Amino acid sequence: MLKEVTGDILLTKADALAHGVAPNDNFANGLALALRERWPAMYKDFRHYSQTFTPKTGELWTWAGVGGVRIVSLYTQEPAASHGARPGRATIENVNHCLKALCKTIEAEKFKSVALPRLATGVGGLDWKDVKPLMEKHLSHLSIPVYVYSTYHPGVQAEE
Repeated sequence: MLKEVTGDILLTKADALAHGVAPNDNFANGLALALRERWPAMYKDFRHYSQTFTPKTGELWTWAGVGGVRIVSLYTQEPAASHGARPGRATIENVNHCLKALCKTIEAEKFKSVALPRLATGVGGLDWKDVKPLMEKHLSHLSIPVYVYSTYHPGVQAEE
């Protein structure tokens, strides 16, 4: 079930936090930057995975950290044209594939709850009115709470 909340997604009590990135993303903006700053080991592992396996758009990568934190990076954005360049924009097709993969991961990993931002609408550049129906289609049937952080309020715990 989807539940829109407001607050700071970094303070979520959900089993997993999912967010959109590009393959080989440098986590320089938005939520990705906040995740990089909070969990530098996650970013280091992400870079290693990206350089080793060359992930494709529409896929995902899951990281488990100390204390049970789980971060799911969804490859919603197109990769950068060259090393050091800015990643491309997100596409509806990539978001659709990522949400399908996320649903499978939620079931396989037996997450009890998941938190996401308004996926691909910040740095990814998509419009929420186009993304929301995909999130509803792929995640609303789940029997677990899926918290969609619709408005960011730094340092404020959402009512999950």
